[in-house]
Amino acid sequence: MPDLFPEDLEKWHYFESKLFQIFHSFDINEIRTPLLESTELFSRSVGNSSDIVNKELYSFLDRNKESISLRPEGSASIIRAIIQKKQEQDKHKVWYQGPMFRYERPQKGRFRQFHQIGVEYLGFDEGAADHELISMILQINQSLGISEYTLKINHLGDADAKESFCKSLVKFLEPNVNELHEKDKARLGSNPLRILDSKESSTIELLKNAPKYQDFISEESKVFLEGLVSAFKDQCDIQIDQSLVRGLDYYTGIVFETVSKELGSQDAFLGGGRYDNLSNQLGGKDMHSIGFAIGVERIVQLINMDDLSQKIKVGFIVSEEQINKKTYKIANDLRLANNSISLNTFLSNGSIKSQLRKANKSGCSFAVIIGEQESKNNQVIWKDLREKGEQEILSVQELINQYINL
Repeated sequence: MPDLFPEDLEKWHYFESKLFQIFHSFDINEIRTPLLESTELFSRSVGNSSDIVNKELYSFLDRNKESISLRPEGSASIIRAIIQKKQEQDKHKVWYQGPMFRYERPQKGRFRQFHQIGVEYLGFDEGAADHELISMILQINQSLGISEYTLKINHLGDADAKESFCKSLVKFLEPNVNELHEKDKARLGSNPLRILDSKESSTIELLKNAPKYQDFISEESKVFLEGLVSAFKDQCDIQIDQSLVRGLDYYTGIVFETVSKELGSQDAFLGGGRYDNLSNQLGGKDMHSIGFAIGVERIVQLINMDDLSQKIKVGFIVSEEQINKKTYKIANDLRLANNSISLNTFLSNGSIKSQLRKANKSGCSFAVIIGEQESKNNQVIWKDLREKGEQEILSVQELINQYINL
């Protein structure tokens, strides 16, 4: 569970600002749900057979001896909230953000506390909503300057197709069980679908002759999947991946994820899909649903801050004798005039020379300097701290005008 310092969060803030602009353009509203939920919510939604519920939930008994858990993902909580408000018959376009928790072996790209920003379209059946979410993903990547990625996509059909395929897969694998990796042997009886995305070479080799998921879904589903690929193939590298099933039991229909080779073995930084049956599983009414979540820790690794325009920083330097209400009113007026500029007042009793060193060290491009003479004359020194190092004397109003136009 890593700490995040200001230098780390610079990328996070840039990423968040870009996403919030896109969400606004798609008319998506924010929703917030608790970090803690009843453990039953996740066993019913994510699935008792999933690794998340079996091995990774942070669960404990509260004072009433009821089992509660830190949320491992966001969708189940949002569906629970909609059901409690009896709004399953309405349409919702919502986004969420926050920390999630899974007890797994820490490694590069995997943390026990991690952060997600996600989008959920609720009440929209398969069709236009799927296209809109894919187009939104492309916009997000483009706005962040991420171009080297692959969008993997698959169709899991309906619940009947999923059940029929799983039975056929188990029937194929049981005679060859000794060729499976130990981890995949355990999945055979509890969650055979998860064997499809195994990373173990022995399992991958065996699956080459296994039944193909596409043989179990309807012709309509195949046409829809191919239509999505056709719609976006000129805008990104989009590929049908029949082994893509996603890690949560509630998925049916379209599933997808974006991967980048730049991230190494943990290469997925966005994933999602359709989960039309989840509301019903949780005791609500039927509600068509599709969504995705972005792994913030991973996607920020793909953002190149060198290509971004840096914010302007200005040092506000006042000699010790002139620290008074008058000088700090100037600082306040500057911030009111242009709050896109970072004005650092240092809050120091040091000499002008030592404060100038601090200004240079902290990356200030300019400095406002107020000494005894400037204070008497209601003037300031405006100093360029970049290569030329030029300076000029300005009235307070001239300074504010310059600051506005900086």
